[in-house]
Amino acid sequence: MLRRNFLRSGAAVAGGALLLGGGAAARVAAAARLTRRAAPIADAGAFPRFVNPLPRPARVDLTSGGTANLVMAQTTQDLIGGGLGLSTPVWGIGLHKALADGIEESVPVASPGPTLVARADTPVVLTWQNALPARHLLPVDVSRHWAFSDTGYTIAENGVPAIVHLHGGHTEARSDGHPEAWYTATGTVGSLYQGPRFTHENSQEAATLWYHDHTMGITRLNVYAGLAGFYLLRDERELAHIAANRLPSGPYEIELMVQDRTFRPDGRLAYPAADAQWPGQVGTHSQFFGEVVLVNGKAWPYLEVEPRQYRVRLLNGANSRFFRLSVNGRWPFPVWVIGGDGGFLERPQLLDRPLLIAPAERIDLVLDFREVAGGTFDVGNDAAAPFPHGPAVTSPTDRVMQFRVNQPYDRSVPEPTLPSALRESAYQVPGTPVRTRRLLLAQTIHEDGRAVPMLGTCERGVLGWSDPVTEAPGYGDTETWELYNATDQTHAVHLHLVQFEVLGEAPFEAEQDPETKALSRVSLGSFRRPNGAEAAPKDTVRVPPHHMLRLRAHFDRRGEYVWHCHLLEHEDHDMMRKFVVA
Repeated sequence: MLRRNFLRSGAAVAGGALLLGGGAAARVAAAARLTRRAAPIADAGAFPRFVNPLPRPARVDLTSGGTANLVMAQTTQDLIGGGLGLSTPVWGIGLHKALADGIEESVPVASPGPTLVARADTPVVLTWQNALPARHLLPVDVSRHWAFSDTGYTIAENGVPAIVHLHGGHTEARSDGHPEAWYTATGTVGSLYQGPRFTHENSQEAATLWYHDHTMGITRLNVYAGLAGFYLLRDERELAHIAANRLPSGPYEIELMVQDRTFRPDGRLAYPAADAQWPGQVGTHSQFFGEVVLVNGKAWPYLEVEPRQYRVRLLNGANSRFFRLSVNGRWPFPVWVIGGDGGFLERPQLLDRPLLIAPAERIDLVLDFREVAGGTFDVGNDAAAPFPHGPAVTSPTDRVMQFRVNQPYDRSVPEPTLPSALRESAYQVPGTPVRTRRLLLAQTIHEDGRAVPMLGTCERGVLGWSDPVTEAPGYGDTETWELYNATDQTHAVHLHLVQFEVLGEAPFEAEQDPETKALSRVSLGSFRRPNGAEAAPKDTVRVPPHHMLRLRAHFDRRGEYVWHCHLLEHEDHDMMRKFVVA
């Protein structure tokens, strides 16, 4: 488990002062010293913060439906910035789309990929080309179950396997991006491969969705390499709010993908091999916490804004890191929560505490800068890694990005007035539950001594990927799932296919079988109802340690899907199970 205590090599540049204060020549000299270091990790504290403008992903309009061709390929980007000249090979997404009258639209390969903007009940067909090279950017742990296990395939001969999942999408099984539906540039395919054309009917309400790689056993590596992007879904309700000037829109609607990465001295991405013992490493590789915070693919950027309201679509795209965001523990300007993963809250809620967001969660916000013209605000992070009982966060990952309220106010654009109600009533999953499942989150020790987080049922204990399916809802069934977290850290549990309703959570005590990890004699403490974005439609939910979280979901598409922890190292290390809608 990779904690925050990497041992720096050589003499550290104190607080990045040399880089920030010495001009271009000093920055270049400092970069040269970084590249000469012998250790595999560059000193993240030497990288300057808040000197890079925030990139904004290209947006592609798919609201009229139709088709688009996307490609996964390698490119080079300056993720670190600051004038250091350290370019980073990454895997990104490009797009080609035919328009009317022979006009074509192309978006170059980049990470994050282009933001796809679609419309509810207007299908789109996406064809994904795998053009990844025959060498991974990062070390692949072949001792774990992954796409090529027991096949005889190798990346050098067969290419890198990849498959894209539309996270949060109400998607038919063949287009869901199942981990075993992967394919390579050479035509080698997984057991559930059904082609590279994915149909998204968009049969759900407006939401902040995202797409990312979901390949069996190497999702953590492919996403870390860069295969991710936003997918914004509009519907009539949202468009009516925008038309009536009740929500910020146009240039005042911004998506923010927050991630963490670690770099080698020459600017390449760094990630440990299975048998690597990096200086200062403690434990096993069941989690990874990078030391450089990226927003939209740039280290610690700043965003210049007008003294007005902005809509921010926030995504935690990190592998394992939680973020708890604030400005010195508070919000010096109003922050309204208006939605969660899959849609709007019933009404806007004013945020009165730091904002906690787990990997894969999305939160829809309105930030109001009207009363803070001229201000500069560093958005900080104080979430322990692992969360919540790991070491306290320290510099440089205690900062995420900076807002500068320094742009002239455009009086030609009318200021929106947030509605008192965003939807007709509180979100509820339809149907009466036909059964309640008691599901388990637990940790075991692998035969090689590594800690392995796993899923299962309270009655049977932990179960692996290849164990028989235990979750098989009937077509059209509504079910209650109770998630019992018997570990000491918070997990982010994601169900494919559905947007579920969080009913609440409670601490629990139980007896646990030392071998199977099954629970018995379970007693619950006081029950807490959802608040904030938890009350919106959800597809990913935080389950605190030694708590039971209860949710309700409606299963209305047939086929095989998966549910898993979205801490990607956990997912890849067997914390994922199939479910089948019969």
